[in-house]
Amino acid sequence: MGNYFQTIVDLDAAHADARTLAGRGLEWLVSEGIVRAELTDCVLGAPSGYPPGPSWAEAVGQEDWEPSGGLRIETSRTVFDCGQGEPRFAVCPHCAGRADFSTDRLEEIEGAWEPFGEAIDAWSDTGSAAVACPHCRRPGDLTAWTWSDDCFAFGYLGFEFWDWPDFSPGFLEGLSRALGGHRTVLMAGKL
Repeated sequence: MGNYFQTIVDLDAAHADARTLAGRGLEWLVSEGIVRAELTDCVLGAPSGYPPGPSWAEAVGQEDWEPSGGLRIETSRTVFDCGQGEPRFAVCPHCAGRADFSTDRLEEIEGAWEPFGEAIDAWSDTGSAAVACPHCRRPGDLTAWTWSDDCFAFGYLGFEFWDWPDFSPGFLEGLSRALGGHRTVLMAGKL
């Protein structure tokens, strides 16, 4: 058992406009009937969230089960993660080289994770961090690295849906448009 979540992270939202964009995204979700405007006790780990609306099925690729949780919106500097498991690798934004953290046999590669762990801590504290690629040696902004299984995303705005079916591509594109065409990433996880 467990609880599943899907987080849509706005990769382009700056700290200064996260709340405004959150309001714009919520307004679109409510107008489409995806969530209701009233806050209830419907999300794990938060006092309240937005419950599914009458047209929730328009957001998902399958309708075989109804959402049992709601939406929580995060508007602060956040290291978004997939909940369980560790990334196997990260991909350099400059040379597309892989920084592997484990072998094919899932054995940890000693010392490979430390620069990334330190950068994640620094970004969490300051909003800025870079990691030097083990291949090209160029430092890359932590937020520009891509992660295996979309394990991490770094940003100031995230729409976290609890216990919903998988979202459809059309829904994800619609929310991105509502956010001004911002780049978004979908993360899925379980607690």
